Amino acid sequence: MPKITPFLWFDTQAEQAANYYVSLFPDSRITQITRYGSGGPGAPGDVMTVGFELNGQAYTALNGGPHFTFTEAVSFVVHCADQAEVDRYWDALVADGGRESQCGWLKDKYGLSWQIVPQELLDLYSSPDKAAVGRMFAAMMQMVKLDMPALKAAFDGA
Repeated sequence: MPKITPFLWFDTQAEQAANYYVSLFPDSRITQITRYGSGGPGAPGDVMTVGFELNGQAYTALNGGPHFTFTEAVSFVVHCADQAEVDRYWDALVADGGRESQCGWLKDKYGLSWQIVPQELLDLYSSPDKAAVGRMFAAMMQMVKLDMPALKAAFDGA
C-alpha cells in the first residue's frame, strides 16, 4: 500500500514548527532532518526538510521560501476526548501569534489551520433527533472555541 504523507511548505520555520507540533501531541517525534547542499536553493547546511510524526501520523515540513502560504482550504482536525483537551490544544495552538476563527477553527502562529473538536460533538451530530442537532449547530455557529457543555445544553433544549 502506498503511504500518504502531508507535506507542509514553510518559509524558513520548518524545524521550529515541527519541534513545536511534536511538543503538543502524544506519540510524536522528529524522524529526519535533511539539509540543503551546494545546489541550493537554500544555503548549504540550512534545513531543507524535517520529517516528523504527530500521534503516529507522518508529516514532512519544507523550508521552501516565501512563495506559498497556508490557507483554510486545508486544515487538521484534532479529535478531543473532553473540554479540558479542547482547552489545552486551543490555548497551545493560538499562543504566540495564533489567531482564533470560529466554530472551533484557528490558525497557529505559522498560519496552519486547525479544527479543535470534542468527539462528543461529532457523536451527537449522528443523532436521529434533527431538531436537537439543529439547536446544537446553531449554538456552534455563534462560538469561536467550541464549548461542549453549552453545545450539549443546546442539544438538550436547555
